[in-house]
Amino acid sequence: MMAASDQVCVDLPILLSSFVDAFVDFSVSGLFFPTNPFPNPNLSAAAAATRIPAPSRLVAIGDLHGDLPKSLQALSLAGLVDPFSARWTGRDAVAVQVGDVLDRGGDELRLLYLLHRLKLDAARAGGALLTLHGNHEIMNACGHFRYATPAGLDEFKRWGFWYRSGLAMKRLCADLDSPRDPFKGVPKSFPGIKEEFWEGIRARIAALRPNGPIAARFLAGNQTVLVIGESVFVHGGLLQKHVDHGLEKINEEVREWITGLNGGQAPAYLRGREGVVWLRNFSDGSDCDCSHLEEVLAMIPGARRMVMGHTIQEQGINEVCGARAIRIDVGLSRGCSNGLPEVLEISDGVKLRILTSNPVYYERLKQDKRPWRPVAEEELEGLGILVPETRPQEVEAKA
Repeated sequence: MMAASDQVCVDLPILLSSFVDAFVDFSVSGLFFPTNPFPNPNLSAAAAATRIPAPSRLVAIGDLHGDLPKSLQALSLAGLVDPFSARWTGRDAVAVQVGDVLDRGGDELRLLYLLHRLKLDAARAGGALLTLHGNHEIMNACGHFRYATPAGLDEFKRWGFWYRSGLAMKRLCADLDSPRDPFKGVPKSFPGIKEEFWEGIRARIAALRPNGPIAARFLAGNQTVLVIGESVFVHGGLLQKHVDHGLEKINEEVREWITGLNGGQAPAYLRGREGVVWLRNFSDGSDCDCSHLEEVLAMIPGARRMVMGHTIQEQGINEVCGARAIRIDVGLSRGCSNGLPEVLEISDGVKLRILTSNPVYYERLKQDKRPWRPVAEEELEGLGILVPETRPQEVEAKA
């Protein structure tokens, strides 16, 4: 029979590895994670499924683009996160973030880490936080960094330092399998780019290329398309050919590519103007091809609306085509247009409203002499608005 001290020695390599991982996580993000989370949000039925029944409360959040403070404002506005502790307060709500966490800001990694911890918190509370791929996640996995900022490169440079320090610590333990070095094969110099950015670029390639540590840990849990109740969530948009290809198949193939299982370049439906993460047919301006949108939605059983990010809506969250297309990218990040936080809420699968901090609605309330009242479900043609004034109130709005 093995003595307790012998068991400790046997377990020591595993304990050391877990300690090093926690040390690196905290050094990069300031957050700790359970080593064996239960339930694991990336393996839960909700995270793996393409089609999910409508929850009683569903929240959709637009592009975040590397801005942690503004992202916390949006999550707090939605009642999902305590802004001081950054812990989940949404109970059993389901939230969808429609992609573009990366680029344009300096908090990209901290945002990825935060969203991951919120997934853990939400799963324990009976809710879910589900994340989608945006075009910027796909670009970064492909090594296209033209929207990375100096602050973002510096953040990855720091990650690279701590990650390689962790690898060096693990190599000191002879009983641990030699860890894979994600920097292997990554160029050390980039002619034509200032040398001060080289280490940040190296770390970004190592972290985000298919099966890189950050891609495998955080991006592989993303979906590309989600159908929740009557709502289809996608970063750019869907065309008939995408639905013909199969939504489940798209999610599976992209996940395999992100984890390095099928090699090569990104699937064709992720690239070009008609890619599911690039399409602007239903999000750019008011002159949309509504009949085409209706045809696409008709191919997806039960689908009534498409919810998209990708294209900044300077007027805030809005709808076209009789609320069949809802556009939720408000340019939140200071690296974009520094838009005021807004999120979309769908209650019981049918009642839509915007949660907003936009002061333009204060003036609307002052100028409009009609008595404001809640919008009944049977009357709801467009979107209702929730306005934080002296107290939150819901008003009718023409989107």
